[in-house]
Amino acid sequence: MGDAHARGPLEGILVVALEQAVAAPYCSSRLADAGARVIKVERPEGDFARGYDTAAHGESSYFVWINRGKESIALDLKQAGDMAVLQRMLAQADVFIQNLAPGAAQRLGIGSEELRERHRQLITCDISGYGDSGRLTKMKAYDLLVQAESGLVSINGAPGDWGRIGVSLCDINAGLNALIGIQQALIMRGRTGRGSAVKVSLFDSAAELMSVPYVQARYGGRAPERVGLKHPTIAPYGAFTCADGRDILISIQNEREWADFCREVMQDLSMVGDPRSCNNTARMENRDWVDGRVAEVFGGLSSATVIDRLTAAQTAYGNINSVHDLIEHPQLRTRRMAVGARAVEMPALPWVTEWDAAQYRPVPRLNEHGAALRDEFAAPVAAGAAR
Repeated sequence: MGDAHARGPLEGILVVALEQAVAAPYCSSRLADAGARVIKVERPEGDFARGYDTAAHGESSYFVWINRGKESIALDLKQAGDMAVLQRMLAQADVFIQNLAPGAAQRLGIGSEELRERHRQLITCDISGYGDSGRLTKMKAYDLLVQAESGLVSINGAPGDWGRIGVSLCDINAGLNALIGIQQALIMRGRTGRGSAVKVSLFDSAAELMSVPYVQARYGGRAPERVGLKHPTIAPYGAFTCADGRDILISIQNEREWADFCREVMQDLSMVGDPRSCNNTARMENRDWVDGRVAEVFGGLSSATVIDRLTAAQTAYGNINSVHDLIEHPQLRTRRMAVGARAVEMPALPWVTEWDAAQYRPVPRLNEHGAALRDEFAAPVAAGAAR
């Protein structure tokens, strides 16, 4: 593998990211991974995600995850000199990403429409909580709040107290959607020569994830209920406890798999033709009975025997692992990344390309590249001016 920055498909693309928290940094970090030059513009006190925790050798786990390979400059955009530095960056940029509070970019004079009128080649990406129309546009939109507003919380977990999805799903998905939009805009610019606008909201990103529950509720008349590790519309699909106390999650997707499961795992072919379990509709209507039969078989066998039978049946299954199990997982791919004078191992990118690097590029310190960037984007010296 070679150096991702030198060989990546976005080599030569300049991204200026006025960003904080998760969604926008997630997007720009993936652009950096593909070879783009990403200048991260931070407020003088830094991106507040730097202070979320100190788990990574004293640095924030969130920050090191999604800010690798960037250059950092601290600018106070209320100061004319610092704003002028940003404006000169934008004049040369290919992509501008911002996730400031609603209306803040426009008040600063760097709204996306204004910038694209000034710079024909510029692609702008605005990431917001609720978009730029509707009565909730100014509402604060942190990940968990959007999980709740979009209905994700209502279908997540088991009955009882509400629970958040355990990662910043809305932020991550918004960042991925922004990445997709920017990459499409780059292709479009290659055809037209002009930049274009990309607008992504956390709420839209979460609502799109809710498409199946939405259709089920709006047109089927019933929204999915919270069923824990069971599937809302497929049975048997859930976790069952073996005699040694180990829980194994299984999934039956079609009638062929059900027949194989009954033969090899249940060792009871009568369940294939039983009217209570002959197809998925029947199994859902009689789920307590079906799951009870499966639980009875699993409960009488060791996990090793269950796994042998599941393997023979080619039934899909998974272990309910802890985070520590993930760290030791045989399929986990990782890459090293420098964090100050030390290194951390991070999960590798979920896609594999021929321009992948052997390790991630370092995480920048606050304003680490500030002096060099101020020199690079200094105001041009007027002709005839004293030197």
